[in-house]
Order: sequence, then C-alpha cells, then structure tokens
Amino acid sequence: MSVINSLKYEIAKWFRLIAVLIGLMCFVSGCDRRVKKELEVVATAFNSLAAQTHADHPEIGAWGDTLRPGMKCIAVSRDLIKLGLTYQTKVKIEGFEGKYRVLDKMNRRWEKRIDIYMGKDIGAALEWGREPVTISWMGKPE
Repeated sequence: MSVINSLKYEIAKWFRLIAVLIGLMCFVSGCDRRVKKELEVVATAFNSLAAQTHADHPEIGAWGDTLRPGMKCIAVSRDLIKLGLTYQTKVKIEGFEGKYRVLDKMNRRWEKRIDIYMGKDIGAALEWGREPVTISWMGKPE
C-alpha cells in the first residue's frame, strides 16, 4: 500500500471515530430527542411603530434583533416561552407559508398568544385582526 493510500485510510478511520463520538454525545445529551409540539393560540399582528412596540426603538425586538419589513418573525406571550418557544425557535403557523422565528416577547398581560410581524404595513396588520391559529415547533419531550 502506498503512503498516500495509507494516509487516506487513517484519515477515514479518524472521521468515523469522530462521527461515532458526536452521535454518542447527542444521544447522551438528548439533542436527538426533539418532538413536534402543537398548540392553538390567538394570533394578532404588529408593526415597527412606536405606539405598538417601544417609543425609542420600535424596530428592535426584546432580544435585541433589528426587525425589518419582510422578515418572518413573531413575538410570543411569556407563557409560551416556558413551553419551549424560546428565542430563535422556528415556528410553523397554520395558513402561512414557511417558518417564523421567535424574535420578540409580548407584554406580560397576554397568554397563549403570538404576534405576527408585518413590517410597516399597518393595513395588513389591521386586516389580519385577531384569529385563532394552530402553531407547531420542534421541542424537548415533556
């Protein structure tokens, strides 16, 4: 066997070992134990306006992200954070294309509610109004 083939064999052996170790770490830590969760919530809509968010910086979410028109993101009521809808969680909203990221928190007075970001399109937010929707996301089993 040539030196190059021997070297290729050794590299492949190390890559297999690393793959096994990563798989073992995931199994022990539970990273492969995610389940689909579903919940019916009330969905409203919000815009980057001082009256709806924060007077000094209406385009900044609760975790510091800059919200821009066209982004697919939501704010969640704080009880949903406890259920696993934490920062950056990807959420599927019934009736909407694609997935939305959790980038903002709602006022503490709301429960079982999401707020869909609609940029600066006030008309779209008003037209949406308030609707019950089913949301789903991948989370840790209970």
